Amino acid sequence: MRLSGKTAVITGAARGLGRACALRFAEEGADLVLMDIAADVPAVPYPLGSAGQLAATARQCRERGAAVVTAPADVRDQAAVDAAVTAGLDRFGRLDVLVNNAGIAAPSGKASHDITEEEWSVMIDIDLSGSWRMIKAVAPAMARQRGGSIVNVSSTAGLVGYRHFAGYVAAKHGLVGLTKAAALDYAARQVRVNVVCPGQVREEPTLEGRMLSEVARSLGVAAEDQMPEFLASQPMNALVGPEDVASAVLWLASDEAAQVTGSTVTVDGGFTTR
Repeated sequence: MRLSGKTAVITGAARGLGRACALRFAEEGADLVLMDIAADVPAVPYPLGSAGQLAATARQCRERGAAVVTAPADVRDQAAVDAAVTAGLDRFGRLDVLVNNAGIAAPSGKASHDITEEEWSVMIDIDLSGSWRMIKAVAPAMARQRGGSIVNVSSTAGLVGYRHFAGYVAAKHGLVGLTKAAALDYAARQVRVNVVCPGQVREEPTLEGRMLSEVARSLGVAAEDQMPEFLASQPMNALVGPEDVASAVLWLASDEAAQVTGSTVTVDGGFTTR
């Protein structure tokens, strides 16, 4: 029960890694503010998390003993973000952890000069600026209580380049930089800020994630060729499990990482060591 007595805010909680983190946090004793856009975005060429999926995550967390507030909110909208954070504070009185997980993998799949202004803007606005807006909303409360942990979810794309993913790579690199700057901003108030960089994450049916499938689609990889294509680049000959990433996030959120701030934790099976 490493998060007993703590309240965590998790964005992108409807499915995938967000749901994996929410379930793990619930098992470790946290109460939860679960955020997701719970709607589609016209510029994003695949379905995003739905209201039904967000409700399913909340139900599963309650079954594990957590008290839960759900907050449909678009991280591109500061007013919506502030309202969700206020709802969490009103219910629980404090916020101890923020997991900045909301993100998109596409629009991608084209050379830098072919990216439209709208495609570039939506990628940066969600994957980078969305995390900044969440920090802007949550950090003052954490600073007042003189303690907290913010965990940003970047990617190996925050450490290396990928062809035809310029917007995604730029946003995820920016998130690593934001982490380092924010860690210094709040260190004196005992608010820690770290970033996790997952590699290719295996899709689990129970989590309903589809990030890997969307990456494959953007690369023009056929569904039947996805696994061999991705495994060929993995030094450990296995994809990262969502539970592996959730475990890393849990450690950074917990008091076990009390002196860890400004750090980049890579969970990629050795991909970026090549």
